[in-house]
Amino acid sequence: MKVLVTGGSGFIGRHLVWRLAAEGCEVLFSGRNAQAAAEVIALSPAPVRWLALDHGSPQAEALLADASQGCDAMVHCAALSSPWGSPQAFAQANLDSTAEVINACRVNQVRRLVHLSTPSLYFDFRDRLGIREDQPLPPPVNDYARSKAQAEVLLGQAGLGECVILRPRAVFGPWDATLMPRLLRVMQRGAIPLMRGGRAQLDLTCIDNLVQAVWLALTRPLPRALCVYNLSNGTPLSFKELLEKMARQFDLPLRTRRLPWRLVDRVAYLLELRARLGNGAEPLITRYGAGVLAFSQTLDISAIERELGYRPVISQEQGIAQHAQWWLAQQRQQP
Repeated sequence: MKVLVTGGSGFIGRHLVWRLAAEGCEVLFSGRNAQAAAEVIALSPAPVRWLALDHGSPQAEALLADASQGCDAMVHCAALSSPWGSPQAFAQANLDSTAEVINACRVNQVRRLVHLSTPSLYFDFRDRLGIREDQPLPPPVNDYARSKAQAEVLLGQAGLGECVILRPRAVFGPWDATLMPRLLRVMQRGAIPLMRGGRAQLDLTCIDNLVQAVWLALTRPLPRALCVYNLSNGTPLSFKELLEKMARQFDLPLRTRRLPWRLVDRVAYLLELRARLGNGAEPLITRYGAGVLAFSQTLDISAIERELGYRPVISQEQGIAQHAQWWLAQQRQQP
C-alpha cells in the first residue's frame, strides 16, 4: 500500500510514518521542517521519502497532486493545533491544507482518506460526559475549533470514495510539543492552578493508540463512505489524578493552588484582550486552555470499537510512563 502522510514531520505524523513503514507500506510524508524530516527518516524502521511542502502556498496544491499519484491512501495530519493564533494562520494550516488534500484525492482517485480532526468541536465551557459523534456541535469556542469544523464540512461536501474523520482527545507521547509539555513547564516552575477542585474528568489518547486507530481506518472495510469516530484510551481520569501520575512518572514536585474558575476565566479574558491589542503573542493563559482543564469532557468511543474493532494497545499508565522515560532522557541530553 502506498500512503502519503501530510504533516509527517510533526508529533502525530512521524509516529504514523514509522508505523506505516514498519507495516511494509511505501510511505511519502510532507512537512516544512527539513531538520525534523531528517530525524523522521533517520529513525524510520524502513526507507521513507520526504516532500517539502508549505500548505497554503501558491504551489502547494500542484505539488501535493503530483506527489500523490499512485497513492492508495492519504492520511491528513498537517494542521495548526493551538489554543491561540490568527484566523488567517488557522485557515491556511487547517482549511487550505484540507482543500489541497481533497483535490489530490480527486485528481488521483485515491481510494481512502483518513483525516485527523479534534473533539475541541464539542467544547463549550460546561461539563459533558460520554459525547457521541452524532450530537449537535456547539458554536466554535476559538479560531482553531472553527477552522477544524469548517474542514470537516469541506470533507462532507467533497463526496470522496472513502473517508474517515478521527477526533482523538488529548494525544500525548514522545515528541509531543503541546499537551504534556505545557503542564510540565508549569510543574517545573511553580504551582498548577486547580479549578473546580481539579475534579474535571479528562479523556486522554496515547499516541500508540491513535496510530493503531489510523491503521484500522486505513485497512478495515468501512460501513459508510464517510465515517466520523471519537477516539481516546477510554479510561477517563480527573485532572488532579493526571497531575499525580505525571509527578510520579516524570519525577517532578506537585504543587497545586486552588483557584475559582470565574477568577481564572476573567484573568484569561483580560490577557487575551491585551494580546489582541498588543503584538498578538500568545498570552500566558487562554480561556480555552484553562477551560479544558476546568470542565469535564469525555467521549463515547463505542462506534470505532464496534465498526473498526478498535481496542487500546497501550494503557494510560503505560503511555504516561513511556512518555516520561523519553522526556527524562531528553532532559539529560540538554547542556
